Amino acid sequence: MSGGRETQAAASLASPLLRIRDLSLRFGGIVALDAVSFTVGRGLICGLIGPNGAGKTTLFNCLSRLYRPQSGGIAFDGRDLLAVPVHAIAALGIGRTFQNVALFASMTVRENVMVGGHCRSRGEFFANIVRLPFVAAEDKRLAERADALIDVLELSAVADAPVAALTFALRKRVELARALATAPKLLLLDEPAGGLNHEEVDRLRALILSIRQRFDLTILLVEHHMQLVTRVSDQVVVLNFGRKIADGTPAQVQSHPDVISAYLGAAA
Repeated sequence: MSGGRETQAAASLASPLLRIRDLSLRFGGIVALDAVSFTVGRGLICGLIGPNGAGKTTLFNCLSRLYRPQSGGIAFDGRDLLAVPVHAIAALGIGRTFQNVALFASMTVRENVMVGGHCRSRGEFFANIVRLPFVAAEDKRLAERADALIDVLELSAVADAPVAALTFALRKRVELARALATAPKLLLLDEPAGGLNHEEVDRLRALILSIRQRFDLTILLVEHHMQLVTRVSDQVVVLNFGRKIADGTPAQVQSHPDVISAYLGAAA
């Protein structure tokens, strides 16, 4: 990471958007997270890496409130995230993609992206059923927002196609567009490079950097593709067996003896 990026990271970490403190979670006798603590500064891209079973997706699930930790805390934009109702997480400003793409296969690309924007709409169940006047205006706004995101992610040619007809790489982009439709402050990307070829990964790298700047995002990235992580991340946090073993710039983490041991074995 260049000196300029290091300065930016240091300044951002002085006022973090996300603060994770002593987060612990067990499933029976299995320790999934063991007193994990780290912060992510505003506007930064933080790579979260580690061997399989290290606790990365479990931590994502705590941030999404799919899991509730037994101890520790999560502060997001100054608020106690664990005190926020699960259904309000997206509206609070946290968007997410999933390791296994989770889209509505029979719906079109546009319809899938519009689903993401509903957390920002005022329409309630009754209002939609009786089609109160403001509902039509909300639908129009959601469609316009969806079309803008579809254009940014170069999906216009397939906007009216059912998701089931798309390639895996295109489905990944649709899911990203849907996450962006929630207007997040923090974007959680769970293995976005999974299943992509070398050329697609390179396009993904450029896209991540572009959307960070365009939408003023903070990004937390779980990824096994190390070249992608080191090329886009300002900060890298490493987990192993549920514990944090390193936290720093990509260069610092790559040379950390505990990281080398975790990935290559103690002999290395």
